[in-house]
Amino acid sequence: MPPDEAGALQSLRRVLPASEHGVFAGVVVPLLRSVVNREAMRTSMLFLRCFMILSLRCGPAKVLAFTGTYGINYGRIADNLPSPERVVTLLKAAKIKNVRIYDADHSVLNAFKGSGLDLTVAIGNEYLRDISVNEDHAVSWIQYNVQSFLPDTRIRGIVVGNEVLGTTDQELAQALFGAIKNVYNGLKRLQLGDNIEVSTPHSQAVFANSFPPSSCIFKEDVLDYMKPILEFFSQIGSPFYLNAYPFLAYKYDPQNIDINYALFLSNHGVYDSKTDLHYDNMLDAQIDAAYAALEAAGYDKMEVRISETGWASASTDNETGATIQNARTYNFNLRKRLFKKKGTPLRPKIVVKAYIFALFNEDMKLYANSERHYGLFEPNGSIAYDIGYSGLKSSSASPTHLTLKDIYTRDWLSAYNMVLICFVAVVLALII
Repeated sequence: MPPDEAGALQSLRRVLPASEHGVFAGVVVPLLRSVVNREAMRTSMLFLRCFMILSLRCGPAKVLAFTGTYGINYGRIADNLPSPERVVTLLKAAKIKNVRIYDADHSVLNAFKGSGLDLTVAIGNEYLRDISVNEDHAVSWIQYNVQSFLPDTRIRGIVVGNEVLGTTDQELAQALFGAIKNVYNGLKRLQLGDNIEVSTPHSQAVFANSFPPSSCIFKEDVLDYMKPILEFFSQIGSPFYLNAYPFLAYKYDPQNIDINYALFLSNHGVYDSKTDLHYDNMLDAQIDAAYAALEAAGYDKMEVRISETGWASASTDNETGATIQNARTYNFNLRKRLFKKKGTPLRPKIVVKAYIFALFNEDMKLYANSERHYGLFEPNGSIAYDIGYSGLKSSSASPTHLTLKDIYTRDWLSAYNMVLICFVAVVLALII
């Protein structure tokens, strides 16, 4: 290898973070060695120097809490589920990268070590009062349940409580903001604040109304507790997480809701005269209702992200719409809709992201019987109904070369990698 090239490569290796060395060895070095034209080599060396300068100026890339648009809720209120290690294998085979659990169970955290999957953990409602009054307790929780598993387990988010506002528990509602703030401050104290997102999911019970979407506002008694949370989230860049279920809306009012509208099927849709927008599916309308409530509260720039959505495939209580065909239709069309990476009618530039509920049927769930039948997979790991998953058998074969498409689909689009991809494209153009 010519001395100039060798020096440039060594400098580039020092600049790149360790996580990029695989790309460096598998893509950059072979491409550079294939360039034999001296003029092309001089051009590529100039590009390398520019790359190093940009990399140094950009600094380390901030970790995103949600990769792509599709995630899954891994609930475990059941006595027949596979081990967390088998679940990791299933998730990787199904190519589901974003995973949310409802606690911080150490057996799960250990199973996710080295998996490359992005995990969001949760602090249960029962811990909120204690954490809200003592920041040191938040720090201790984070040290024990998060920091001790980093970096091998890719914990990208902490959910503080679940559907706290909109219930009748005023004491818990009063504790929520303090708990959120103390968890965030605890992450900052441990120098984890830039890498882990803090959030809390809400049910649609926080809204006074949601139809038409533009009329949606927060309930007055909720807004007193919601306002400081929204103000804090707007400062730290957290999204507004919403549990949105067209199934529940249809179940409670099947006479007035077109099931095709709820299932992303062909229908006349709904027209919102105030915004002059047309909705062809209920989920988009529910999301835009949340955007309207946020705008009315003074937070029109905040992203709405779906923390739960799904459709029950069965119910022994004769709940309307809970059939395996409807569940398949909803989840199949939802998956297609998310993979298009588009926004809603009211916020077309904000791509919709969602965690699907749920990974498995959970046979120990209480309340409505349909709660036990939201799973996309059976406890034995087989598909509950086909919504288009492929490659569910892990392959031992791994490619020896990465294409630009591979780099993109693995979401290596950090500040470093955008420049790296441009570099590869330039070198390829010079070779050709």
